[in-house]
Amino acid sequence: MSEVLNVEAIFGENVFNLGTMRERLPKNVYKEVKKVMDQGGELSPATADIVAKAMKDWAVENGATHYTHWFQPLTGITAEKHDSFIGHPDENGKMLMEFSGKELIKGEPDASSFPSGGLRATFEARGYTAWDITSPAFLKEDATGVILCIPTAFCSYTGEALDKKTPLLRSMEAISEQALRLVRLFGNTRATKVTASVGPEQEYFLVDRQKYLKRQDLIFTGRTLFGAPAPKGQELEDHYFGVIRERIGAFMKDLNVELWKLGVTAKTQHNEVAPAQHELAPIYETANIAVDHNQIIMETMKKVAERHGLRCLLNEKPFAGVNGSGKHNNWSITTDDGMNLLDPGETPNENIQFLLVLACILKAVDIHADLLRQSAADVGNDHRLGANEAPPAIISVFLGEQLEDVVRQLIETGEAKSCLLGGKLMTGVSTLPDLPKDATDRNRTSPFAFTGNKFEFRMVGSADSIASPNTTLNAIVAEAFCEAADVLEKADDFDMAVHDLIKKYMSEHHRIIFNGNGYSDEWVEEAAKRGLPNIKSMIESANTLTTEKAVQLFEKFHIFTRAELESREEIIYETYAKSINIEALTMIDMASKQIIPAVVKYSQKLAKTVLDVKAAGVEPVVQSELLAKVNSKLTEMKEALSVLEKEEAAASAMEDVKAQSFRYKDVVIPAMDALRAPADELEMMVDKADWPFPTYGDLMFEV
Repeated sequence: MSEVLNVEAIFGENVFNLGTMRERLPKNVYKEVKKVMDQGGELSPATADIVAKAMKDWAVENGATHYTHWFQPLTGITAEKHDSFIGHPDENGKMLMEFSGKELIKGEPDASSFPSGGLRATFEARGYTAWDITSPAFLKEDATGVILCIPTAFCSYTGEALDKKTPLLRSMEAISEQALRLVRLFGNTRATKVTASVGPEQEYFLVDRQKYLKRQDLIFTGRTLFGAPAPKGQELEDHYFGVIRERIGAFMKDLNVELWKLGVTAKTQHNEVAPAQHELAPIYETANIAVDHNQIIMETMKKVAERHGLRCLLNEKPFAGVNGSGKHNNWSITTDDGMNLLDPGETPNENIQFLLVLACILKAVDIHADLLRQSAADVGNDHRLGANEAPPAIISVFLGEQLEDVVRQLIETGEAKSCLLGGKLMTGVSTLPDLPKDATDRNRTSPFAFTGNKFEFRMVGSADSIASPNTTLNAIVAEAFCEAADVLEKADDFDMAVHDLIKKYMSEHHRIIFNGNGYSDEWVEEAAKRGLPNIKSMIESANTLTTEKAVQLFEKFHIFTRAELESREEIIYETYAKSINIEALTMIDMASKQIIPAVVKYSQKLAKTVLDVKAAGVEPVVQSELLAKVNSKLTEMKEALSVLEKEEAAASAMEDVKAQSFRYKDVVIPAMDALRAPADELEMMVDKADWPFPTYGDLMFEV
């Protein structure tokens, strides 16, 4: 039996959380901090100094030598600049560790080298980080030592948001304010805040590190650009929820410990559908903390994998032909007095507040389906969405049989007099209990599914930040709540007005509801008839950010300015073009320096074999046939390589970044596909000993 792990003892030990603050701060200071966390505002300079000293003392006692303002620029990952706690030595040469309230609250990283979409010129370097007091500081230990990480927002000198967190925090305030207006109408005077909560499920692949290092495509792009299918993939579905291998189990155990120390509520772990694919899911948290923790999860996965001789792949589609990875974003909204606004109760047909909230969400998703689709768009996700393994690129809402029946009744008759009940699941075995059964099944093909007391947005990519999807969700629902409250607050007869509004919203927006198979071709045709958008790629979704509808939405709630939205559209084009260019150059390098030389060498062996067999007086039928096939595919590959080199050079020379990104999508990617096809066929012909890098079978099954 291994040493007993006391999870309760280690949980949050590397976090400067409320419990630690309560222990280390004077009561009046703690109360001021808690008040700012709950109600907003700023700490007084004196209080900030006291908090900073307590935080520094705690960090130093735990081995920290440096601190960093940990932020999330528009790269989608995190950034940090380390400063040590050392101050000026005194007259005796003694050095004192120092950390002021000013240093805690504000930092000044260079803002010129991060993506800004034109908000910052190269010569305009000043940017600011501001402490997010609602997300606790934590200690991160790596080869540089122990670092105190202070979660912050990142803005330009002129005030524009240059990060993912600032708009998220703005959207959280917007949905809280508008949701409070609704709950007040239903008589709730106790609640002071409504919080968006998120539980993101993180999928990932693990491969052997030594094999990973032999694949340039994995190193430079995070996914395989070449690779023939392994003899076995996920066909038997034996990996899903299967027994976890010892090496993977050891990784998961260490990962859990690291995350628990950092206050991350790692709850669920299991094998996913594809070979070498796995999942980790935490418990729900406030949206901005969930975003921070998801970044910590991804960083920690990579770090712990290295210790175990593994490499963690977070790309949405690291292997062709097997399921890619997503990040199911479970979203709900709850009042601070404990009411989940998405809880339908036992009889949802009688829960008028829930029905209004549901109607508003249907309206929000229908009107802004394009924005919601954009919020889950990234380069890797283009290979995953709509590929019969993930939700389609068409946004629809799954409600299940119970709620769909309630909606139907409301639309047809104006009232819902009944609702379907769950009943019992009879196991048919005397020693097994009969199980209470939900009133509806689940639908894994739906991109936006109601799952009991939350919505599961299943389109988000595994490598992507969950900040953008939740910013968009909060914003579009805040708008729907606002418009509903505007109507109901003026109503003379509230009961009749809310009844009419629920029917109106559901009647006007029920086209977004779909409970069927989202993978089917029939649904694509049906969605087109309903007028639902089908945005198939990242760059096709980019301009949804700058439509008048989107600008009015985001400016109304002070989440984005028009300039901030235009900058993000520009960044999407830049990111896409740069990413595909890297992939194209990597393919060119691998093809010209590895695959073609290996195939030439193999064909030389075949040619010698043909001559040797002939010299022995036997007709080399099989050998000659194989040589001809290899040379034919080699010629095809060389021609495709020449085309890709030409198209990549033409695309990279373009100056208009939007036109360039579409050139990469429409011309360069097909050229890449044309190069890959003969290369993958050659992999099936060439002697394994002569193939220049590990195959799919090596990567996915030898872990």
